[in-house]
Amino acid sequence: MVERIYSGCERIFAAKKFSNLKEIINNTKEEFGEEVAFKFKKENSEELSTMSYNDYIDEVNNLGTALISIGLKDKRIGVISENRYEWEEAYLAIACGVGVVVPLDKALPENEIISLIERSEMEAIFYSSKYDEVMKKAKKEKIGKIKFFISMDLEEKTDNIYSQKELVNLGKDLIKNGARSYLDAKINNDEMVSLLFTSGTTSQSKAVMLSHANICANIYDISSVFDVTKEDTFLSFLPLHHVFECTVGFLYPVSIGAKIGFCTGIRYIADDLKTYKVSIMISVPVLFDNMYKKVLQGIEKKGKLKTVKFGIKLSKVLKFFRIDIRKKLFKEIHDNFGGKLRLFVAGGAAFDPETEQGFNDLGIETFQGYGLTETAPVIAAEHKTCARLGSIGKTFPSLQTKIIEPNELGIGELAVKGPSVMLGYNGMEESSITEDGWFLTGDLAYIDEDGFIFITGRKKSVIVLKNGKNIYPEELETLVNKIPGVKESFVFGKSDNDDPIDLKIGVKIVYDADKIKEEFKTDNIEEIRKILWEKIKEINKTMPKYKYIKEMILTQEELIKTTTLKIKRFEEIKTV
Repeated sequence: MVERIYSGCERIFAAKKFSNLKEIINNTKEEFGEEVAFKFKKENSEELSTMSYNDYIDEVNNLGTALISIGLKDKRIGVISENRYEWEEAYLAIACGVGVVVPLDKALPENEIISLIERSEMEAIFYSSKYDEVMKKAKKEKIGKIKFFISMDLEEKTDNIYSQKELVNLGKDLIKNGARSYLDAKINNDEMVSLLFTSGTTSQSKAVMLSHANICANIYDISSVFDVTKEDTFLSFLPLHHVFECTVGFLYPVSIGAKIGFCTGIRYIADDLKTYKVSIMISVPVLFDNMYKKVLQGIEKKGKLKTVKFGIKLSKVLKFFRIDIRKKLFKEIHDNFGGKLRLFVAGGAAFDPETEQGFNDLGIETFQGYGLTETAPVIAAEHKTCARLGSIGKTFPSLQTKIIEPNELGIGELAVKGPSVMLGYNGMEESSITEDGWFLTGDLAYIDEDGFIFITGRKKSVIVLKNGKNIYPEELETLVNKIPGVKESFVFGKSDNDDPIDLKIGVKIVYDADKIKEEFKTDNIEEIRKILWEKIKEINKTMPKYKYIKEMILTQEELIKTTTLKIKRFEEIKTV
């Protein structure tokens, strides 16, 4: 098949175009200075505190000024903590006139944090008290180039560990006395501003170099296809080191003067949605899947399933006539989410169409997006005028996409080109960028005649059978995961000892014993095995024979995953 290049979708909203992050914060202070930037919960209380953009950006400028004063101009500086205001203050202070920010994954074990401190060649790091011990070790053993340790929680400098609060006050005094080195700093839009490590062990992770221009191009695209304003409130839930949360859940809202509330923990999401009056949430599909299941369970327990189904049918008829009464019809559900929730955006993995359609039916616009660390991150997304169930939407306005070497079904590797594509991998010659500027995503996809992109799986995950047929494990896993009581699954190809290239398809199922008992009234493992195998056979009947699952392994142990909750397939395959 001929390779066709797909141009980006049209911009549907007026949006400001910025060249660098410093332009963004200066514009935000001028245009939205009086608006609330952050909402906080006071410790052990539901009472809210807020901070304005005027105060936030003043503190960013104060901190940046202090960092230059202690000798950190043009240095690499790490940030690691739970999602909190101090993380976002440190990030922009570094990025808008000091040096290169290196966000580290808060879930990494001590040895990997130490390794990344060394690999990144950072000379300073901001961290919360959770990481006191690992930082003491890095300080004592003089790991890498690191010289400055900056605590987010200390009130004052202690044992040669700086206090972030104290540095903010130092910078404030310096600016009062005429210091302008940070405020007047010139930004090179095309130089690296952020060094991000992809998920995986430190030996496998790649260090992605992003520039101001990369990040700002993506923010411009997001702003021009999503209808979000200063009135909206985002819930910061995904880890901030993850580029999806950093760009879409932090830098983008800052650029438009929207509000950010910090999640207090996965068990408290429902409370946070109410307390902060959240209107927009971005997350990974598994969270939305679980939220939707709980909504359905609540409806069923109250005996209102038939009423809700009728309401959905009625609302669809009225919507045809441009009358939208979903929020009124499903007011109780919306009230349980705080009454303001209007938009979910999922990314990072395949999204179950049932969840996407379900939330849309209930009046919460729900879309799927797609991107990679290397593309700052969003490549494509559904939005109000561009949605097709099961797709990741169309290519973003600034970008171009194409399918490399499509097969007879049009499936091949997705490639992308444009201003949000990274500078390259730090310290590596290999970059996955072709000579003519196409970044090879490693994901397999096809693009339909209308330009909607459908991801079918990872190129490295494809199971190639002896007859040349390709199996995309993610496709089968989506079906298996819909079986009641199945938490997650891993589809694999296993060779026959007599013929190592003759693979048979197997599945490892992680089941929830309590839900299985509730659904099927048994806790006997052999009965569970028979029930689940019958469900697998039902799935097989919907597939061509070469896709049949022929083996099943049951476990209650979670699959091996990266810190961004993606299955480590090459690790899992060793367990089967």
